[in-house]
Amino acid sequence: MWISMPRRRMGPLLSAASVLLLALSAVSPASVGNPEDYAADEAERSAGENIVFDDYRGKGCVDDSGFVYKLGERFYPGHSNCPCVCTEDGPVCDQPECPKLHPKCTKVEHNGCCPECKEVKNFCEYRGKTYKILEEFKPSPCEWCRCEPNNEVHCVVSDCAVPECVNPVYEPEQCCPICKNGPNCFAGTTIIPAGIEVKVDDCTICRCHNGDWWKPAQCLRRECLNGQSLS
Repeated sequence: MWISMPRRRMGPLLSAASVLLLALSAVSPASVGNPEDYAADEAERSAGENIVFDDYRGKGCVDDSGFVYKLGERFYPGHSNCPCVCTEDGPVCDQPECPKLHPKCTKVEHNGCCPECKEVKNFCEYRGKTYKILEEFKPSPCEWCRCEPNNEVHCVVSDCAVPECVNPVYEPEQCCPICKNGPNCFAGTTIIPAGIEVKVDDCTICRCHNGDWWKPAQCLRRECLNGQSLS
């Protein structure tokens, strides 16, 4: 006896399979990583991790520029260093007694083992101004100065004598005061000239001390009657 089975539709299943096949066929070989490229990258990575730098400890010495020197060889580590000998413990450098620099050196270069003075101060400084060696100058009316070869300034200050008057004056560009009206002294509140007798009033005659101008004058008072001298 035949039993009839219901038929199933195969359309949708075939359609899905067709789409999958088309998708796989669309992928190009270039889009898949090349096995050779992966191998090259891995080799480069391994090489970077396995770099070994040269170790010269106990074998040699290296200067500032990267040059390598053998044990026992003399070399200069840098342009401003003293000569050194390469040893197993590293460079052993000379320590010479360098000449002393000039105390007035204004420019020092360190291009060798010892510093060198390239410029020596050849002038003097005084109160904010500069002067040449052996130059003479007067910073004030009372001072006379000179720039010495050792770059120091030596000055002489004028010693003014005691003026022979009680009213001295200072003139411009002059150090010491002068007595424009000659020697004089005080007779009371009046200034009288020296060397002569001066009648300061009807009854009083005064005279300055010889040489002692700062002392009050010597005065002689006569007997008077109503302001008139009786002599």
